[in-house]
Amino acid sequence: MNGTPASAGFRMPAEWEPHVATWMQFPTGNFTFGPSGSESLDRYQRAWAAVANAVARFEPVLVAVNPDDVDAARDHLGEGAEIYVTAIDDAWCRDSGPTFLTDRNGGLGAVHWRFNAWGNGQYLSHDHDARVGAVIAAASGARIFESTMVNEGGGIHVDGAGTVIITETVQLDPDRNPGWTPAQVEAELASTIGAERVIWLPRGLTKDYDEFGTSGHVDILATFTPAGTVLVHRQNDPAHPDHEVSDEIIDVLRSSRDASGRPLHVEEMAAPATGWADDQPVDWSYINHYVCNGAVIMCAFDDPNDDAAAAVLARSYPGREIVRVDARAIFECGGGVHCITQQVPAAQR
Repeated sequence: MNGTPASAGFRMPAEWEPHVATWMQFPTGNFTFGPSGSESLDRYQRAWAAVANAVARFEPVLVAVNPDDVDAARDHLGEGAEIYVTAIDDAWCRDSGPTFLTDRNGGLGAVHWRFNAWGNGQYLSHDHDARVGAVIAAASGARIFESTMVNEGGGIHVDGAGTVIITETVQLDPDRNPGWTPAQVEAELASTIGAERVIWLPRGLTKDYDEFGTSGHVDILATFTPAGTVLVHRQNDPAHPDHEVSDEIIDVLRSSRDASGRPLHVEEMAAPATGWADDQPVDWSYINHYVCNGAVIMCAFDDPNDDAAAAVLARSYPGREIVRVDARAIFECGGGVHCITQQVPAAQR
């Protein structure tokens, strides 16, 4: 469709603004989850379904399900989750799904980013997921805008008032957008989601650069909240490689301003006490929560720091119920609760 979202009056609302529904994708047999019929696939389908069923207590949930997995989806999903049958390759709806927008006339729009499997398109099958964003947008009744930039929803966080946080290693990734400059990225974010101020973080968490990683998604690193704070991941273990990363990120955020020119109010959120698994660092993060109508769906890890994290989230999202969902199985595959959910904002007039 001709024109840009910004020129048509659209913007990306903050995640805590009212939703019509949440979209997800249901794990299907692949390299990450295991083959169809495997115990591993069933385990991950149960983990995804636990998130869907938690969200469905508060708002409608639409789940894109591969035709081969409909019976499993019916077994695991509760009554509040509606199955939408379509071909998919993977189950990270934040990334392969569209980014929804609203305008002041009650319209719903959607940015369909180019998707190439987090820069690994030459290795990972993604033909269906390269199209599913447009399928989901159309099924939601949104006006679709095609972007020229390879991007994923997990690579952006907005405050709904013109500020966006991103990382240099995602949008400037030569395997995503070869030859792109920061100015080009900023111009594309301005024209698509209405970004007026782009805050660039230099990198993401260490584990996010392995074979299941995204090369630095911001949604396990830092996020805006309606309380006016920016929550940022703090790794307190000096032996963990993310200790240095979080020091650097916090320094950048504390020296940044939002689209209105105000300094950011930064609150550090301690990482889970468990920082290692099988002698490898983990990137478990409480930042990777999902805000839905009336609740925050929190990544829990059966960890000593879960209670403290829940208290921070309760303070940051006043009036919302904090719902804990075990996210360890999801993180095994490279992400968390936020990575598998995608909000459809309610039209605002």
